[in-house]
Amino acid sequence: MTKLGFTFDGIAMSATPDMSVAAALTEAGTKAFRQTDSDATRGIFCGMGVCQDCLVTINGTPNQRACMTPLRNGMQIETQVARPKLSAPPAQEKKARRLSPSVLVVGGGAGGLNAAISAREMGADVLLLDERKVPGGQYFKQNASPGANPLDTQQSEGKALLQAALDSGVQILSQTEVWGAFDGPEVMAANPDCVYAIRPGALIVATGAYERPAMIPGWTLPGVMTVGAAQTLWRSYRTLPGRRIALFGNGPLTSQVALELADGGAEITILGEAAASPVHQLRAATLMIRSDMQLAIKGIKLLTALRRKGVSVLHNSRPTAIVQTDNGLLVTYAVDGKSRQVTADTVCMNFGFQPQNEILRLLGAKMRFDADFDQLRPERSEVMETTVSNVYAIGDCCGLGGAPAAAVEGRIAGRAAAGDTTRQPDAEAELARHRAFQHGLWQVYATEPAQLETVAPETLVCRCEEISKSALDSALANGHTDIGAVKRATRVGMGRCQGRYCGPALAGYMARRLGADVQDLSFFAPRIPIKPVDIGTLVAAEKLLDDDSDD
Repeated sequence: MTKLGFTFDGIAMSATPDMSVAAALTEAGTKAFRQTDSDATRGIFCGMGVCQDCLVTINGTPNQRACMTPLRNGMQIETQVARPKLSAPPAQEKKARRLSPSVLVVGGGAGGLNAAISAREMGADVLLLDERKVPGGQYFKQNASPGANPLDTQQSEGKALLQAALDSGVQILSQTEVWGAFDGPEVMAANPDCVYAIRPGALIVATGAYERPAMIPGWTLPGVMTVGAAQTLWRSYRTLPGRRIALFGNGPLTSQVALELADGGAEITILGEAAASPVHQLRAATLMIRSDMQLAIKGIKLLTALRRKGVSVLHNSRPTAIVQTDNGLLVTYAVDGKSRQVTADTVCMNFGFQPQNEILRLLGAKMRFDADFDQLRPERSEVMETTVSNVYAIGDCCGLGGAPAAAVEGRIAGRAAAGDTTRQPDAEAELARHRAFQHGLWQVYATEPAQLETVAPETLVCRCEEISKSALDSALANGHTDIGAVKRATRVGMGRCQGRYCGPALAGYMARRLGADVQDLSFFAPRIPIKPVDIGTLVAAEKLLDDDSDD
């Protein structure tokens, strides 16, 4: 296979086609991609374009997300300095188009693809937008190489679902990000070639969720990433995130990824689970089995396969600190109250999920706080319509529910968005079964959530602006009782990721200190653009809107 040549900080490298820049650099053994104001270094963390920590300079243009940028032959990639010089907008203006589909679906995962197919079957004109080169979402995670064989049944099912959407006549725009949403609804989106202003008859938001980290000393070091980022490197690019890998988390995803990486040849130095052993949750385990026997058996087989690989789940364990040493990343962790250490090349963490609900919040959908999962969820009708007319929400952007439930929600919402709002008893019964399974699952994995109260003072809470827990406490001690005031006083949440990690943690922390209920206004308000765009995109968008005002 012909390889693509590129340079990183002047050093010649090569990689197989269809890789992201982040995957290519990881395969070459490079973990540090950018510098911060404090001269620290950062690398890939979320692997899905949320955290903005993998920024590099490509061919002289700074602020390129390595995890979302496809590698091209001849690229000159450089470590991004803390304050890079701004580059001029491209000489050639971006194309601009206005679209008016009957149904617009944002997100091409299990929920979004099923919604698109369902709406198309009802005769609707359907447009689907997805950020990735190949849709499939976090559950189906497709290989970025078109001709590659699926890794397993899960990837095969995703490939078949994507093909079914295409065969049904769904129009799919890949590598297209939504960066704005306005009343109407009107959605602004862009890809490398074009800017879109989209006014659909109905909008289905299926944007999924991103992972919640453990905020501990060292969680911003290069080589520390989410479990999902490691999974993307392997499932989409067949790149291991390291040779020795330590995984910590809460929930089945961590074990699944540990097995995938072990099958790929990695050494799993530890697989830590925050919850107690499932043998202490027999009633919840029984509920899972009654709700979905096949999924329960799949979980049992996963744990059995791990044991055959010599990997055991260490329950009641959490990481407490990570430091860089000459031999790798030294992780200190607590298990049953005792402190232990392990060394790895890469540390992966997942302690829950946060819904990607920025579009819904921008449009004014009414949200409620779920204290059990520590997240905002939109209020929805039986057909998944939010409190905003003709705006539907499905899947994990509404709170963690799992891919099977998202698929059913998609089928229900797709029909409703296309005009059929009659009740669907069979689909509703199937959805109730999947939700019951999820209820049992998270009873099995029940554990105390990590909160800022237990975070060490020196720990960075805001990755982007490098704001520590002690700085936040100082602001709160000065009498600030509004999250916006704390933001102005400290710059917490003012960075590129717009507070997606520090915001939820700080909102809960402040509410508990004040003895108040957490609500939508407890969080940072979403800001347009909700995803990074260049000046050329804004110029093209402005011309589109100016043309509308002239009509």
